[in-house]
Amino acid sequence: QVQLAESGGGLVQAGGSLKLSCQASGRIFRLDLLKWYRQAPGTQLELVASITGGGITNYADSVKGRFTISRDNAQNTLFLEMNSLKVEDTAVYYCYLERSPTVEATMRFWGQGTQVTVYS
Repeated sequence: QVQLAESGGGLVQAGGSLKLSCQASGRIFRLDLLKWYRQAPGTQLELVASITGGGITNYADSVKGRFTISRDNAQNTLFLEMNSLKVEDTAVYYCYLERSPTVEATMRFWGQGTQVTVYS
């Protein structure tokens, strides 16, 4: 079983930057699909960014141009660089890993989340 642990959250002023990390206890494989989600109080879980095994990235419209998702398979780590932070970015951020060893089975792993609070 893969375990994911986020870190790097904290309190930051609007306009500032923060870099989140997600460390996997096991190896991150090339074909693993990696994502960052976030959830603000009283809201639904929101997909922030994703990165495929081939390095193709996608971002929510609300963070395009400000956030960058990246992965380091050798270090078994997923990153989210957040720049020009806004108050509305305040949320708990979760990392996610999806692995499909067979066509019938898909394994999904979630971290416990890290709090990001942006103040004006």
